[in-house]
Amino acid sequence: MPWNQNYAALNGSLLLTALVVAIPIFFLFWALAVKRMKGHVAGLLTLALTILISVLVYKMPVTAALSASALGMVTGLFPIGWIILTAVFLFNLTVESGQFEVIKSSISSLSPDRRIQALLIAFSFSAFMEGVAGQGAPVAVAAAMLIGLGFPPLPAAVICLVANTPPVPFGPVGVPTIMMSTVTGIPATTMARAIGIDMAFMALIIPFFMLVVMVGFKKAKEVLPAALVVGISYAAASLIVSTYFGPELPAITASVVSLACLIIFIRFWQPKTTWNFPEDATSSQATGTHYSAGQIFKAWSPFLILMVIMAIWGTPFFKTYAEKTHHWFLAVPKWPGLDGVVFKAAPIVAKPTLYAASYKWQWLTAPGTAMFLSALVSMAVLGISPATGGRVFLKTFKQLRFALITLSSVIGLGFLANYSGMSFTLGLAFAVLTGMAFPIFSPVIGLLGVFLTGSVTSSAALFGKLQQVTAIHLGLNPILTTSANLFGGVMGKLISPQSIAVACAAVGLVGRETDIFRKTLKYSMILLGIVVVVVLLQAFVIPWILPTAPAVA
Repeated sequence: MPWNQNYAALNGSLLLTALVVAIPIFFLFWALAVKRMKGHVAGLLTLALTILISVLVYKMPVTAALSASALGMVTGLFPIGWIILTAVFLFNLTVESGQFEVIKSSISSLSPDRRIQALLIAFSFSAFMEGVAGQGAPVAVAAAMLIGLGFPPLPAAVICLVANTPPVPFGPVGVPTIMMSTVTGIPATTMARAIGIDMAFMALIIPFFMLVVMVGFKKAKEVLPAALVVGISYAAASLIVSTYFGPELPAITASVVSLACLIIFIRFWQPKTTWNFPEDATSSQATGTHYSAGQIFKAWSPFLILMVIMAIWGTPFFKTYAEKTHHWFLAVPKWPGLDGVVFKAAPIVAKPTLYAASYKWQWLTAPGTAMFLSALVSMAVLGISPATGGRVFLKTFKQLRFALITLSSVIGLGFLANYSGMSFTLGLAFAVLTGMAFPIFSPVIGLLGVFLTGSVTSSAALFGKLQQVTAIHLGLNPILTTSANLFGGVMGKLISPQSIAVACAAVGLVGRETDIFRKTLKYSMILLGIVVVVVLLQAFVIPWILPTAPAVA
């Protein structure tokens, strides 16, 4: 039976309806930030609460509410969860083979200066880890490496949290940007171009900002040339790749380029004085075993293989060959219990319009499949047997099982919010309450989403449609607000309880989460302030800098 969305379902009041249907968001905040529930428990409970409110407030058919949730959960697992699973699998293979120790040593032995080591590891290598694995691995691995080099635990955790910002919308393998595209219907390549501009700007700032956090302005200025080399090389590579090749490879490519540029640069330039922590010995020497060029190349080969395969996967020729010639995809053209049921209503559309529901997973051309193929080729290169590879894959699945449940439940919540009309109600209410000041609130909403969920991907699933709808009804470019959600969300990583917990576990500071939060909070607010200024400029001064998308809610 057809069902029309009603955005002012409670007594004809848009604001009252928005207040009531926002209860799941408030509940999620309470569950994660106050009650400190596990993510998968909070996600499933919030989804159940959203189903209940959709049925009671909007009078949405129960079968449609359940079906919309299921469609979101399936989409969360395939293709999004598939990307995360295969990315972490590839990383775990390098650890299992022992090659990751070679990678760490090849970086850590390049300079005795702690500031240069921080640029190499906390910024460039952390960005590389974000590009290939994400899920907390960048901060955990980079912080552990710094501890191994002799960094004190608290500074190691803080600078890694600060440094791990420019690559986040593109890691792992573009998942957050792809999720924003999935939720809003905006092409992923368009979203990549928009957020790529923002992240290129932040890449110019973050290396030096991280050093100021670490050693203060005066000492940071002594290595400004190195910070500029890292920032400019990363920004240029990231901008080029995000503009012309999409969201999958900017973080991986840019991090490798910045690493290479800094390594070459420090062969010809070193700071006048070597800076060490007071806890260091008087004469600090670079540590780590020295490996041959061949050993280093072999250790890095899985990620070089990944870049090659991902580049092939991104070509129009391959996509056309796989999708149109052989139809290698799984599709449900009419999602049962939902397609043909839900109709959008005014003022979202001029007249009742069917809200179609379908599922299509282009499994062969999916980034996760490219990651999986890269892992299989890497097994052959590294000499890992199929039995060992199978064991590592099973271990990876067990490692990520609760994260996958959390992801699927949050995305299920996002889909239900769209089909029930909740996203439209909240978007219309924001348009009424904030008016043309909404660009100030867009990045703040993104930050709050990441603070709640610990994930820029989940924040996109929760608030992406809201950002799009609000922009359309204010006459703004929806690319502005959806990219601002990602942009602001990145700054939420610094204060997210999940991110801080990962950092504490990596450096042995479990129980001192509050100490790190107090330090990162001010840095997060400073960076958020910069983000708001940039978004306002994009909205009202230089709107031409962003691409545009069709104004379809």
